[in-house]
Amino acid sequence: MEIPPNAEAPPAPGLWAAYFADRGHPGARRIGAGVEGVVYRLGDGRVAKVWTGRPPTELTREVYADIAQHRLSFATPEIFEVQEHEGVVVTYERELPGVPMRGDSTHEDYERALPVHHRNTLLAVLRGLASVPGTAAMRQLTVQGDDRPLWQGHNRFQDALGALVVRAAARHGAALAVHAPDFDAGVERTVNALGSLPDGPVTAIHGDLVPPNIHTDAAGRPVAVLDFDFYTTAGDPAFDAAVTAAVWDMYGTYAQEHSAELTRLFARELGYAPAALTVYQAVYALTTYDLFGLDDSDGHFRWCAEQLCRNTVFNAKADQQS
Repeated sequence: MEIPPNAEAPPAPGLWAAYFADRGHPGARRIGAGVEGVVYRLGDGRVAKVWTGRPPTELTREVYADIAQHRLSFATPEIFEVQEHEGVVVTYERELPGVPMRGDSTHEDYERALPVHHRNTLLAVLRGLASVPGTAAMRQLTVQGDDRPLWQGHNRFQDALGALVVRAAARHGAALAVHAPDFDAGVERTVNALGSLPDGPVTAIHGDLVPPNIHTDAAGRPVAVLDFDFYTTAGDPAFDAAVTAAVWDMYGTYAQEHSAELTRLFARELGYAPAALTVYQAVYALTTYDLFGLDDSDGHFRWCAEQLCRNTVFNAKADQQS
C-alpha cells in the first residue's frame, strides 16, 4: 500500500540502512512501505519496521506471542525486539513468507466462480485461528474506532459485542440512519439477537481476513496471516468466519454472490449456525461503518449501509423479501 499524501513522509532509506548496518545488519534492504511505516529485510528470517504511524504496544506484542506459540500451518507476526531511535520506534519482527493470495477487489476484478484453492485457503486459516485459545491479552484489546477494551465489564463475547454496537451507533448513527432505514429498531434487533446467541468456544479472532492479509505459496497454500489489530480479539470463531465471508470480495461485480456462497460454505464446513453468521455480519457493519468516512462518498461507509439494508437481522423487511 502506498503512503497517502497526508501521511508523514517515511524516513530516508539511506539513513536507516546505515542505522541497521551499525547494529549488525549490513545487508538491510527496504522491501515495502505503508501507512504504518517502512519495512526492511534484515536476513535470517527477520525484518525491521520503522514506524511512522501508531506503533504496536506491549499488549500487541503479547497477543502476537500468544498466537505464535501454537504450531499453526501458517506463520503469524511475532515481535522480537523494540527499539527507539531519535523518537522513532523500530520493531524487529519475524519475516512472513509468501505473497498475498490476491489483491483486494477495489483494484482487481474477481471472477464469478470462487476458485477452489481460495475456498480451501480460507477454511484452513479459519480452522487454524479457531484452534488458538483466547487469552487475557486478547481480551484487553480495543477494536479500532472504540475507546475501551472490547471485553471490559463483560464475561460473554456476545454481550461485549452488544455493548460495542450501542457505542458505535451512538458515535455517528445519525449519518448511517440516512442510508439504513429503521435504524434504531435495527440496532435493537441486532443487540437482542446477539444476546440470544449461545455461549461457545472463545478463540483468537483476526477480524480482517481480506485477501491481501493472507499469504500463500506457489501452490496456493496459506503460509502466513498478517495485519492483526483492526478487529483482533478473543471470541466466537464464527465471528471471524462471518466477517471473512462478507469482506473477501467487498466491491467486485459478484460481491453479493461471493458473500452468500462463503457464508453457506463456512456454515456447512465449519459447523456454524447460519443465523449466528448473519448476526455477526450486521455487527461488523454497525461497528466499522464510520472508520474512514461519514457518507456514501466513502466506499466502506457505503458498503456497510448496503450490508445492513440486506441483512435479515438488522432489516426485518429484508427477511420478508428474501
